[in-house]
Amino acid sequence: MDRVMWLSALLILLIAVCVQCAATHKHTHTHTATKERTEDGAYAPRDAHHMEGGEHFAEFDHEAILGSVKEAEEFDNLSPEESKKRLAVLVVKMDQNSDGYVDRHELKAWILRSFKSLAEEEASERFEDVDLNNDESVTWEEYLQETYGMDSEDEEGVRLPFEEPRNEEERKLIQDDKEMFEAADTNQDGKLDSTEFVQFISPEEFPQMLPIILQQTLRDKDANNDGRIDFQEFVGDNAKDHDKEWLIVEMDKFKEDFDKNNDGFLSGNEILSWVVPSNDEVASDEVAHLFASSDDDHDDRLSHQEIIDKYDIFVGSEATDYGDHLQNIHHFDDEL
Repeated sequence: MDRVMWLSALLILLIAVCVQCAATHKHTHTHTATKERTEDGAYAPRDAHHMEGGEHFAEFDHEAILGSVKEAEEFDNLSPEESKKRLAVLVVKMDQNSDGYVDRHELKAWILRSFKSLAEEEASERFEDVDLNNDESVTWEEYLQETYGMDSEDEEGVRLPFEEPRNEEERKLIQDDKEMFEAADTNQDGKLDSTEFVQFISPEEFPQMLPIILQQTLRDKDANNDGRIDFQEFVGDNAKDHDKEWLIVEMDKFKEDFDKNNDGFLSGNEILSWVVPSNDEVASDEVAHLFASSDDDHDDRLSHQEIIDKYDIFVGSEATDYGDHLQNIHHFDDEL
């Protein structure tokens, strides 16, 4: 009986601690501009989680078709029959020349538009969080406060200087963010509207932001400041945590995938090809995967029925906000 009472008391104490933590925890810092960086400093490709533990991650396929994480999640509420019905409408939109088939070019174009939509959706969600005064713009001060938990007012609402970074790593993150913020502020008014914010939160998606990514990569990786990346700088501190086989694999990637001019160094666009994976390549890989899974008659084109029959591969039994997605489609059509 005493043991039961002791365990009950311990449980109550743990609950109280969790509640207190929830009440006092203000913000878990997530660095937007580098949130998708991998251990070698590169931005993780869109399909970074396409395979997890040897298992195919079907949600990536659904998001690549629907262009929305929210819509892919909402598809869970639809029956297979309703999923097929709604997918049929999307297939007509994919079939740009209305010949009754979706070829590889058409599917790739659709997926690339979906990637853009996914970036905009992510930015929109973050924008709502960071726009603390709901004035449809984000200032640097708002971003600092929301992202790094740096309060600008005391309990009486008196304006205070922002806190100093808590450590050197945070100082570097803030410096990188500040540079990216200023680069995204295209009209130089000191704040970001919703369009500029997309460039800030997903800089790897916009060519005009790539010079900033290059500059920051060199500052972070170019230990000898010669304006290029050698193999030792390429692997960095990760080398000490891996064996010889890992180094051989990394050397092969360095030489075969990135060092295009075979000079033993990465510079300029070679560095960008390393740290910013190509959406075009990811889309091509996804097209190849979807065709391999759906082109049953092997004629190198997908009939509307072939796609609908494999609805579980393309969208699953997951609900979509039908009206919103059609509106997005019309927006894409206007851009073509």
